[in-house]
Amino acid sequence: MAKETIIFVLQLYFIMMMGIGFPLVHSYTPKDPESVEKWFDNLPTLKQKSTKLRFFYHDVISGKNPSTVTVAQSNNTLQSPTFFGLVEVIDAPLTVGPEPDSQIIGRAQGIYVLASLEELSLFMSFNLVFTDGMYNGSTLSVLGHNPIFHKYREMAIVGGSGVFRLARGIAATRTVWLNLTTGDGVSEYHVVALHH
Repeated sequence: MAKETIIFVLQLYFIMMMGIGFPLVHSYTPKDPESVEKWFDNLPTLKQKSTKLRFFYHDVISGKNPSTVTVAQSNNTLQSPTFFGLVEVIDAPLTVGPEPDSQIIGRAQGIYVLASLEELSLFMSFNLVFTDGMYNGSTLSVLGHNPIFHKYREMAIVGGSGVFRLARGIAATRTVWLNLTTGDGVSEYHVVALHH
């Protein structure tokens, strides 16, 4: 090893020992199935990590470029006060702030179904696909019940990839604004994920 490399590694080690450390590697993208298998073989020695994230989810139903589109509905969906049976596919931007022109850090991709006869409530199954920053290329999988008129809602983090392998945790959300005419809205997400 070159002298400069050794000094750099020792400096990083010293910074980490002082309690102001940072992860040396933010993400890992496997190049082949064998590298994933090797990672699993080392799993018992890996330390569990906790990551907290905050971002905004933009659900755009109206206009020329919607991020949410209807793919199915029952014969009775439009007669239901809760739109029971409506199935939507989403590819919604995730941003740093609530503004439409805020920096995009990823996409929410998956489905939601209006699944309640009694209130506007969504069954959601989607991936948070990070496309920028330290989590670029990593995903978190979200599954849960989202009664959209409740002030706060929680859904489960049931998996992940990349940095978030074997993730579990909670995605807590609240509505920032909702246009009842168009259906467009912005939600704030606070995510806490445990992963290896």
